[in-house]
Amino acid sequence: MASSKIIRVFEHQAIKLHQDIDGVTFDEKSLKALQGYYGSEGVPYYSLTNNGVKFNKFVGVIQVGNTVIEVLPKADKSTDDKNYWQVLLVKMLSVVGLFDIESTSESSLKLKSNSILDLYFALFIKEVECLLHSGLAKQYRKKEANVTALKGSIQFAKHIQQNLTHQERFYVRHTTYDVEHKLHFILYKTLRLLKQINTNAELHSRIGVLLLHFPEMPDIKVTEATFDALVFNRKTQPYKKAIGIAKLLLLQYHPDVITGRHNVLALMFDMNLLWEKFVYVSLRKYKEANITVSAQTTKSFWRSFDTGQYSTMRPDIVIKSSTDCVVLDTKWKNINGSSPSSGDLRQMYVYHKYYKATSVALVYPGTVTVEKKGEFKKIDDSENVNICGVITLNINDITAGQKPISDWQKVISNEIFKFAFASNS
Repeated sequence: MASSKIIRVFEHQAIKLHQDIDGVTFDEKSLKALQGYYGSEGVPYYSLTNNGVKFNKFVGVIQVGNTVIEVLPKADKSTDDKNYWQVLLVKMLSVVGLFDIESTSESSLKLKSNSILDLYFALFIKEVECLLHSGLAKQYRKKEANVTALKGSIQFAKHIQQNLTHQERFYVRHTTYDVEHKLHFILYKTLRLLKQINTNAELHSRIGVLLLHFPEMPDIKVTEATFDALVFNRKTQPYKKAIGIAKLLLLQYHPDVITGRHNVLALMFDMNLLWEKFVYVSLRKYKEANITVSAQTTKSFWRSFDTGQYSTMRPDIVIKSSTDCVVLDTKWKNINGSSPSSGDLRQMYVYHKYYKATSVALVYPGTVTVEKKGEFKKIDDSENVNICGVITLNINDITAGQKPISDWQKVISNEIFKFAFASNS
């Protein structure tokens, strides 16, 4: 097992062939693998440049052979400390349910010396270890076999075909109750994948022990539909976390079918969507009982006479009380105290009208927490004042372990609810 080389970069950063980043060289094999993965249709995570790649708004980790490229968020220029931004990313992923930081904290892995990918592997291994320790769940399944004892129903066509000279046998279809079912097929396939791509010595032996004790399962082809068809019951609820990680790993793994040495695994997250979900979850956590917080509420605003189809608008977050409606749009960028773009303001004006909002606001990350208010120009004197806020939320106190993430969530909620229900004062 070769050890991994970790390259850490920031979103929107470009890297060139032979460039040295923190003592690791971006080599030709890694570049060619990323070019092959990009293909003719492209991927959203990065774009190709002359002898290099430029990362987009996605963050996370891409493993290319034994090279791990970790793409970190960065909302301002106050610090280039990559551990600082790595901690922030892990905490945000944990809040929105894409990573269980509490489970991995029990691991011997240390975040500063390992990639986020190692932590995902560690979490999956821990979950499977727990499932094995508590006993794998059994399920009923239909089975056909040529057996010496009659059970179930005889399949006459196959029975005659196979047993003309073996009258002591019966080809039957029957029900069996065992551990051979789709959940275990998926977990076993993921363990085999980890054995192939893991480069962390601390995890290697644990993967080997799991494969030794986990019953061998048939190999299956997995797609999005495979996971969509899964149904969990009381017995299989404990499998959800492990299956969720397995889905990420199996669906985002792209083998190198030519040489087999430069397989690509990409666990990447749209930073704008992650920021939106993080703010939404924070508001839901600390809202009062009489307030509703909704995400992605859709309204129709234009209909084609030709097709009859509607175009829709969908703001990020809508907050409602008995008297107020406030629409939020989250943007993962630091505007450094300047005014929002005209395009963003026009979008908020439309939300104001169609949602009959008392106020709207754009929500950004930044180095200080500050709220500014403005108003849209009235069309005529009969129109009410239309408030649009710009809320910047300080990310500095939360990173590098200075404060628990829940403290920041509370600050976010307090600041936004203060704006929402005092915007006309």
